[in-house]
Amino acid sequence: QVQLVESGGGLVQAGGSLRLSCAASGRTFSGYTMAWFRQAPGKDREFVAAISLTGDMQYYTDSVKGRFAVSRDNAKNTMYLQMNSLKPEDTAVYYCAAKGTWGSLARSQQYNYWGQGTQVTVSV
Repeated sequence: QVQLVESGGGLVQAGGSLRLSCAASGRTFSGYTMAWFRQAPGKDREFVAAISLTGDMQYYTDSVKGRFAVSRDNAKNTMYLQMNSLKPEDTAVYYCAAKGTWGSLARSQQYNYWGQGTQVTVSV
């Protein structure tokens, strides 16, 4: 089992920045591909970004490329999402997730473990 806890969400004005964290406990953090998803009210959960076991590979959905950066610190069992140039359409509950393989990154069904989510609200 892996337990995931997100933090760092909040209210920010458009154009601002936030840094989300995902702290993991349980099984070896470095053995999991990690990802961020988000879900806005009335919408399906969507993929945001993923990072490989060692952090050498990252993958982003098109809408956040150039604005968001995913990273991880395996020594601290923590993944991060640096979000810059935030837009109102980034408003959502952000979830971190873990899976054992690198493929099918955008498919939420492929992830075995999920956090409880953290709310990000971007005002105009």
